[in-house]
Amino acid sequence: MRSAAEIRFRLRQEWNNLSLYVRPPRLTLDAPTPLPGLPDPETVARSVRSQPLAAALRVLAESILEHRIPLLGYGAYPCGDPIRWRRDAVSGRESSLGYFRRIPYLDAGRVGDHKLIWELNRHQHLVALAQAWRLDRDARYPAEIIRQLRHWESENPFLRGINWASALEVAFRALSWIWIYHLAGEAFDAEFRRWMIGQIARHGYYLAANLSVYFSPNTHLLGEAVALHAIGTLLPALPDAARWREVGAHWTTDAIRRQVREDGGHFEQSTYYHVYALDFFLLHAVLNPGVSSAYCGRLACMAEWLDAVLPPSGRLPLLGDDDGGRVFHPYGERARFAEATLATAAVYLNRPEWLRSAAALSEQALWWLGPQACAQALSSGHRPRSSRWFPASGLAVLVSDEAHVIVDAGPFGDGSAGHSHADTLSLVASLDEEELLIDPGAFTYVADAAWRDRFRGVAAHNTVQFGTVEQANLAGPFRWRHPPRVQVHGWSSGGREDRLEASCQYAGFTHRRLCVFRKPAWLLIADWMDGPGEPVPLTLRWHAGVAVAAETPRRFLLGARARLILSHDAAVEPGWRSRAFGVKEAAPVVTVRAHTRLPHLFATVLAFADPPAKVCCQGGVVEVDGWRVAVGER
Repeated sequence: MRSAAEIRFRLRQEWNNLSLYVRPPRLTLDAPTPLPGLPDPETVARSVRSQPLAAALRVLAESILEHRIPLLGYGAYPCGDPIRWRRDAVSGRESSLGYFRRIPYLDAGRVGDHKLIWELNRHQHLVALAQAWRLDRDARYPAEIIRQLRHWESENPFLRGINWASALEVAFRALSWIWIYHLAGEAFDAEFRRWMIGQIARHGYYLAANLSVYFSPNTHLLGEAVALHAIGTLLPALPDAARWREVGAHWTTDAIRRQVREDGGHFEQSTYYHVYALDFFLLHAVLNPGVSSAYCGRLACMAEWLDAVLPPSGRLPLLGDDDGGRVFHPYGERARFAEATLATAAVYLNRPEWLRSAAALSEQALWWLGPQACAQALSSGHRPRSSRWFPASGLAVLVSDEAHVIVDAGPFGDGSAGHSHADTLSLVASLDEEELLIDPGAFTYVADAAWRDRFRGVAAHNTVQFGTVEQANLAGPFRWRHPPRVQVHGWSSGGREDRLEASCQYAGFTHRRLCVFRKPAWLLIADWMDGPGEPVPLTLRWHAGVAVAAETPRRFLLGARARLILSHDAAVEPGWRSRAFGVKEAAPVVTVRAHTRLPHLFATVLAFADPPAKVCCQGGVVEVDGWRVAVGER
């Protein structure tokens, strides 16, 4: 039920949109290039020329000139000549130029996969061309930018078509145009620069009229607010710049207070969205020297959380949704984006211990903060890691030497939990560079409902499933109903042992999981299940990110040296993982199946070194080579 305030807000938005549609703003203003308020791009380019990023940008630029543009997980995708800006190149579907409110962008059967279309129309590939021009001054690059932007405007008139249907996508495109102007503006003639400023202003007027205050008050509203503030800050000569700065700053400040939990975790319960949101919050802070100490404190908490969750390999475990996007430079291995985000936070907040490598600075921090600030972050090494408990997020991070484990004992995300997965009591683990146990990722949003549900369902996670029951009721691609009740029964960390015990209740069933990390050798996972008295099918799945070899029905080699040792017979079954949005690949799943009355107990040991010989269960007690522990309601 919508409140009177929301109805008034939405009516005002629609009136403003109709006014803009009837009388589009027409501005021809000059602005300096490069833009004051951002690091000098020539100084940045000198620093980047010696980095691996420079070679990658040159390869990327040549591909873009051929209209083979990297999109999400699809690689360098042929986008046609001229580019079909409203066409989903995978399905071939193309939407009309109707008024943007009339475009059914969530209906993949009618308009194609909006994610693929929008990724192209963020124009981040043109930012890469502008960066490449800064490196080499190749005249082909600005010429191609001009051709594509002029063609885009003719094919996507103001407020018409799918590329005006999302305020967040308008925000991404506005930020791209700002970066293009800043990096390569001096390569354009005065007329084109004035035209660009006019187009950016139109994006600003659209954002001011369409902030997702009620529609999507999550990362959508955050990105829109950051972009609106950026336009008002970097282009102060625009007539409404002061108001846009004020409104954008207000909603960004509101977002960091409302969306970031006390322990630093983002309320979507998604590691990828945490990185995504932290980048937006960092960019706003870079452009707004007036942010408060409380704002910076929340930034530091977010970065501290990310530093703990990110394993030594630097590959981010993809808990929850992964939409494939990025605030800046969305190219390369998605799982490594977090390293560049942490590097930016390390420079901005003067916390050099978060910097994982010097190379991590070149993708983002150098362009946002400049070489001098980045050089200071190289003054100290990464600090020793320790196990952590994040109570608001419900995440335990267990670490020892090369081993890194994340146990999710937290709730689904806020509201409809649209970007959460059924992963309560699941865990992921890595050993040095090897991803031993993984979360398979997200794969898709709306292109295929069955695959969407499969990747976010309980069977896609390292936990127990009762029959075919889900932890919550699926209600469309971005909604869960009746999430599980989660309770943490105990957490302790110290010396040679970490211990977490938590339970999850849903649909009349109870799953209680005890994790005991006996450092540095092995992790015990004991699963106690209870519920109705009649026999029920139980399935325990361990999704592996490495090769699996069965040594016995209860003992499996994971990768080069880790082992999975079980109290019940298991088999290796086929599964899937998605490393990037839009692509999937086969991955093995070690699966235990039983059909029994409840309560029942499973036990698993993940051995990093010196694996035990035997794991067994009796009643509510697990025994591992003579060491005993009780689990369940005792």
